[in-house]
Amino acid sequence: MSDEIRQIQPQDPEIQEEWLRETGEPGIRGVNVCRVDEIGGWQVMVWVMEYVSEDPLESELRERITTALRDVTGVTSAGEQDRETWFVTGAPSGKALVEAAARVVDDLAGRTRAHVGR
Repeated sequence: MSDEIRQIQPQDPEIQEEWLRETGEPGIRGVNVCRVDEIGGWQVMVWVMEYVSEDPLESELRERITTALRDVTGVTSAGEQDRETWFVTGAPSGKALVEAAARVVDDLAGRTRAHVGR
């Protein structure tokens, strides 16, 4: 499977727009982004964060994902919402948010594979 980023039809009526990165390694490299107008922003879900819970890898992932999201054109703020989710405000494109998070998980995929495979 190629690493395709595509807009998908949201299943939840509260979600106005949704983007998904399809990959052969969803647990390592999967990213999903939803725009929820009711909460005033975007939720960026980075799937590997469910499995990475040890430093220094966890801290590095968190810091780099936050920085990458803040650097996307149109973003006014980005921070962690919970363990696997970042909350982003502003007017970025959903695709650009997926691309930013995907660059980080791709760059660290070798280390996360080793960590998840324990």
